[in-house]
Amino acid sequence: MIVSDFIADFLHKQGVIHVYEVIGGMITRIVDSIHRQGKIQLISVHHEQAAAFAADATGRLTGIPGVAMATSGPGATNLLTGIGSCYFDSVPAVFITGQVNRSELKGDRQIRQLGFQELDIVTMARPITKATLQINDPSQVPTVMQQAFSLSRSGRPGPVLVDIPMDVQGANINVNNRAYLEEDDSLSAPGSELLEKILNSIRLAKRPLVLAGRGVSSAQATDMFRRFIDIVQIPVVHTLLATDVLPYQHPLRVGLIGTYGNRYSNLAVGESDFLLVLGSRLDIRQTGADTAFFKGNRTIYHVDIEEGEINNRVKGCHPVISHLLPFLIAMIDHASQMDWQKPREWIGKIGDLREEWPDIREFQGTKGINPNLLMHELSRYSKEAGAYSVDVGNHQMWAAQSLELEAQQRFLTSAGMGSMGFALPAAVGASLATGKPVVMIAGDGGMQLNIQELETISNRNLPIKMVVLNNKSLGMVRQFQQSYFSARYPSTYWGYSAPDFADVAGAYRIKSYTLTNPQDFGLALEKMWESPETPYLLQVSIEMSINLYPKIAFGHPMTAMEPFVKPLEMEGT
Repeated sequence: MIVSDFIADFLHKQGVIHVYEVIGGMITRIVDSIHRQGKIQLISVHHEQAAAFAADATGRLTGIPGVAMATSGPGATNLLTGIGSCYFDSVPAVFITGQVNRSELKGDRQIRQLGFQELDIVTMARPITKATLQINDPSQVPTVMQQAFSLSRSGRPGPVLVDIPMDVQGANINVNNRAYLEEDDSLSAPGSELLEKILNSIRLAKRPLVLAGRGVSSAQATDMFRRFIDIVQIPVVHTLLATDVLPYQHPLRVGLIGTYGNRYSNLAVGESDFLLVLGSRLDIRQTGADTAFFKGNRTIYHVDIEEGEINNRVKGCHPVISHLLPFLIAMIDHASQMDWQKPREWIGKIGDLREEWPDIREFQGTKGINPNLLMHELSRYSKEAGAYSVDVGNHQMWAAQSLELEAQQRFLTSAGMGSMGFALPAAVGASLATGKPVVMIAGDGGMQLNIQELETISNRNLPIKMVVLNNKSLGMVRQFQQSYFSARYPSTYWGYSAPDFADVAGAYRIKSYTLTNPQDFGLALEKMWESPETPYLLQVSIEMSINLYPKIAFGHPMTAMEPFVKPLEMEGT
């Protein structure tokens, strides 16, 4: 069998349905093999970064590694931002790059380049992958491809890059069925003594909370998490990447914590006496800079698959090193044998905090459309959506603060990498992975970074509903400049520009509407959903001067939030 034919067949047997790519000379063999076999759909996007983000969304939603391909040189380097997004957000993905023929590799020669577009992508990608593998022996292809997929999915998921020279792709190899066997990735839970200790600590607590992070969904453990919460009956706060861990209407869901968390959620953490942290890194965007306050006198059990993530920033946590799926299965088994009573007084207190500090009243003194209110209205009209794909910026936090997600809806965004330009291509991947409409939310800045994928959406008539919040500025950094640079706005407002996105949508044969008046919410959203199976762009004009609140006042505890408290120093991240 020719190597490229084996790769096409192997990908299909791993459950891969779509491969995202931008064609180039060094991947034409694999592209041709996938096309001839006809078992996988090639999705030709218009920038390799978009291919990477679409594969990222696939991995997040399905647990099957998303696959993106690129040619050597600039094609390979254009994947790197998307590879990093998968790495930092624990997303299974396999990236295949074509490479020049082995005879054209410079090897140890003291030259910059031998073959045209030759580039050492293996070394470049190594810090942001679980593994980078270049195949120089055709007979190694089956083993390496199996290794790539198994490694991508196992433990803490992440990306693997496989670099394949052009002549290797055309070589003949002998293949046996062992090449398609899955490796055993057996997982075990902590011992019963530790599990019972945790559960007893929960029962003794007066004000317990669970903090859910991305680890819950990356472990494919969301259903088990929900079962566990329904048994132990304690409230749940979440990180940005766990916005979808509980449906909005769930009685034990509190809300987003962190730098831009719901004020009532941060206050709830501040008043808690027990935290069970599940798959969250407790980074500065979650805890604020004052880690001593975050720990306080409360008991914290921190469950994570990587020991290095525990007691890293927040000291004094009880470490539980475990994959979350077997951990939650075992916790359910033990908890089911115990009697549980809902902490009604504590839940009532959290309800009082939410009533005192509702998200829609954080909107500060600016005329026009209230972004938090917009997110609530958008949710009411978007029940058919399978997922929300959200870009990076103020709109990202408004969405996490206020979207009313249904039980089956997923929330996708770039958190660790924090890459603008994520949402549009990720929406492509999400729509194809789920077969359902997807709502994309972006700002005018992020929308312009991968705007070429409007052609992919239009050409394939994908049911993606694009909501672009256009304040004609880069709002999150502009607010930073307002706080720390005496309201000087170079590059975020001064010198920055954005087009009329309704006009842009028209150029791509996509229907659109521009919303300027909050009284027209219903009209605009009805138009957007008139035809659920087709793309649509809704441009929302908001004031440039709108700031994102609440926001932890940097240097203060996480419960002290702007605009009522001023930061002590310039934030470092």
